[in-house]
Amino acid sequence: MRNIEYLRLLSKEFPNSRKAGAEIINLRAICALPKGTEYFFSDIHGEYDSFSHLLRSSSGIIRAKIEETFGNMMSESEQLELANLIYYPREAISRYKHDETVSSKILHEHQKIAINRLIAICRVVSSKYTRSKVRKKMPVDYAYAIDELLHLDMNDANKKLYYNEIISGIIEIDSADAFVIALCELIQNLTIDSLHIIGDIFDRGPRPDLVMEELMNFHDVDIQWGNHDIDWMGAACGNTACIANVLRIGTSYNSFDALEDGYGINLRPLSMFAAEVYGDDPCDCFKPHLLDENKYDSVNPDLAAKMCKAISIIQLKLEGQLIKKHPEYKLEERLLLDKIDYKNGTIHIGKKDYKLNDTNFPTIDPKNPYELTDEEKELMRTLRLSFVHSQLLIKHVQFLYSHGAMYRAINNNLLYHGCIPMDEKGKFICMETRDGKFSGKELMDYLNVKIHDAFFLDPRDDADKKQDAVDLMWYLWSGPRSPLFGKDKMTTFEHLFLKNEKELCVENFNPYYSFSAKEEYADKILKEFGLDPEWAHIINGHVPVKTKKGESPVKAGGKLYIIDGGISKAYHEQTGIAGYTLIFNSHHLALAAHKPYIKGQENTPTIQITEKTKKRILVRDTDIGKTLQKQIEDLKDLLSAYESGIIREKY
Repeated sequence: MRNIEYLRLLSKEFPNSRKAGAEIINLRAICALPKGTEYFFSDIHGEYDSFSHLLRSSSGIIRAKIEETFGNMMSESEQLELANLIYYPREAISRYKHDETVSSKILHEHQKIAINRLIAICRVVSSKYTRSKVRKKMPVDYAYAIDELLHLDMNDANKKLYYNEIISGIIEIDSADAFVIALCELIQNLTIDSLHIIGDIFDRGPRPDLVMEELMNFHDVDIQWGNHDIDWMGAACGNTACIANVLRIGTSYNSFDALEDGYGINLRPLSMFAAEVYGDDPCDCFKPHLLDENKYDSVNPDLAAKMCKAISIIQLKLEGQLIKKHPEYKLEERLLLDKIDYKNGTIHIGKKDYKLNDTNFPTIDPKNPYELTDEEKELMRTLRLSFVHSQLLIKHVQFLYSHGAMYRAINNNLLYHGCIPMDEKGKFICMETRDGKFSGKELMDYLNVKIHDAFFLDPRDDADKKQDAVDLMWYLWSGPRSPLFGKDKMTTFEHLFLKNEKELCVENFNPYYSFSAKEEYADKILKEFGLDPEWAHIINGHVPVKTKKGESPVKAGGKLYIIDGGISKAYHEQTGIAGYTLIFNSHHLALAAHKPYIKGQENTPTIQITEKTKKRILVRDTDIGKTLQKQIEDLKDLLSAYESGIIREKY
């Protein structure tokens, strides 16, 4: 029996055997339901429109439910029309109502048909949940009507009349539009039970701020940080190297809407500095990638190139300062500014001299190349203030902390963004820190603590520990033993100044990526995190799967899923698709291969079942189910305490 004091506390919520017994019945019934459907996304990279569409459409599952429900009763075009109504109800309603050829009578008939079809779909997607859970997801104003329509017996003639009267009443009082919207949003909500984001929400795409808002409004979400997320988190912690890198990527990918309109980062000081210092420099090596147009903050591409160059030089200086400050990072070979022959415009790497693509370095002192000029120092001071005082950025970063971690083990799946660093023999490799050496799960747990220290530790309690954690955020972005990066080096300098020297631009993957594709090493990783290899899976992001070259996202005999298929437009040409969604329901695991998102066009992903479960997975088989089983045992102990008189019942 549980501790009597605990049972006394439990008795406050369930003061008598009748209430305790009723809760046991309820929990046992929940445990017998099918598990909810989990969705896994990775590497969203600011692609708000694409990601929002995938959430609204449940990566093609809603379209499949429509076909499953109506089959030949609806034409292909009618099914697509219904699907688009569910995805974008406000836009669909607006289009139909503004059609001047549609009479009031036709409109009302259309609304009646739409409501009936939506109720049918809602019945299907709500069937695996308790009535109570479904009702909690309904909008309060329409909860009674929706609940009645979902659970009426249409074989009863009296109830059929009742059903029709509810719908007629909704239409007559001109509430059909709001009711349809409520049904569509309920269907969206019920189709995805929980959402797992396997890292890299930020960079390259136009609106990571809107992606974050979408995630914050979702009912059940967790995040495994990626290196791009950590870079932004480091920027919010005040790490100036991270700030410079965020701005380099932002100016390079024309992401001014996110930076200025979204997060309120004041880029005017950077633009003024860049225009003054590089006024006559074409900055050809820094021309932005124009994958998206800015709606609110259009910046001339020539000025954007100058801004990108200005902040890139500052970034290289600040990174050099961190490398010198932290010998434990072992990144001395990345100190490149002091290897440049500024008179001849060459750099000495290894045993060879290379001609630089750009040789105009007005802010670099060859004798002290890593020192910021006074103007650069003032610029970074201003930019740092802008980042650490951005209310929206701080709100989003706090959400990343409260809902995120380096990894998560849930329902026999191990989720992490990058890798568990290994050496050439397949052993977990140690990362040296000022606190000691860590590898495997111990490393991931240690980094969880350090990442929290970077944001939450009060410097008045331990200033050195705080600064060490803030500095580490940059290493996690690009360090060779960082589980979030997983490569031997970040070749930012080479891509900017030596882009024609292809061999220098290569970033070699950690041996993890070859070993983890083998079943025995996938088993080793799963065991390291306490999971049973017979049932468990590893779910990764970070590395785009080149589908068009025949690469498969499923490896290690089905135990490893790499689901970065390139949601970001920057990767579409490389991967051949627009990303993956991994879908895990009570029957199977399935991969949805996305099409490039084009608004107004058919974008339904191709769904392929990759693994069927041996038996249907019920709630009792999940992590939540184990928690519920413990609650049942506690309630049984409480019943025993009531029966024996140890605790007195209250009525």
